[in-house]
Amino acid sequence: MKGRILGLVVILVWGIIRLPIETRIAAEQKANRFGGFKLTATLRQQAGQAGFIAVLGGLRAAVADLLWIRAHVAWQKTQWGKMKLLFDVCTSLQPRRVMFWDNAAWHMAWNASVHALNDKAHVPEPVERWRNQQQYFKLGEDYMLRGIENNPDSWELYDRLGWFYRDKIGDKLKSAQAYEEASKRHGRLDYVRRQAAIQLSEVPGREEEAYRKLLALYNEGEKEWLPTLLKKIQLLERKLKIPQNERVYIPPDDRLPPE
Repeated sequence: MKGRILGLVVILVWGIIRLPIETRIAAEQKANRFGGFKLTATLRQQAGQAGFIAVLGGLRAAVADLLWIRAHVAWQKTQWGKMKLLFDVCTSLQPRRVMFWDNAAWHMAWNASVHALNDKAHVPEPVERWRNQQQYFKLGEDYMLRGIENNPDSWELYDRLGWFYRDKIGDKLKSAQAYEEASKRHGRLDYVRRQAAIQLSEVPGREEEAYRKLLALYNEGEKEWLPTLLKKIQLLERKLKIPQNERVYIPPDDRLPPE
């Protein structure tokens, strides 16, 4: 009887001691965004036995770099499926490496998608090639969105997302919104603010809002008086029928057709 009571006391004490330790470890995992990492069969297959053991030993960064090199080789051989599996492992091992997400998205949404659209030798039907291209667009978008989820302070990933929506999807509103988010992040380059306004200017019904944003940039001084920005202001002033005496930019040689 005394032995059972003693055993229960030991279990209770161990539970009390273990709780704050596990809570601290969970908090650290969340802070480092490693909570979603799992030692999967895919990792074991792609990394091999030695790599799998290395991960268990705390050498995740080294294994991720090694697999990234293998992904590069797969890209050179246009082995898109293998490349994606390797990217998935790399980003799982190192979710805080912005470069991994950025390059994975680029390879899928740009390189693989172009190859899929032009792969007439293996896919003769143009509709099927287009569908394959759309699938790679989705994969690229997914890498960017998951990368942002793991790195919400990264202006680069928002910038790439804006570029993707602008050039690949043709969604000017989503592009403007992504560039706007990029402009709010520390370390961002100035062009993302201009792109946010420029892309918004091409969204029907948002011209006045875009015009205000472009004017705000223009009023910052000559460093913002770039040809693209000036041309957009000119076009919007004509489209919004701003009176001549209220326009801020009237080029000396207005070659646009008369209204």
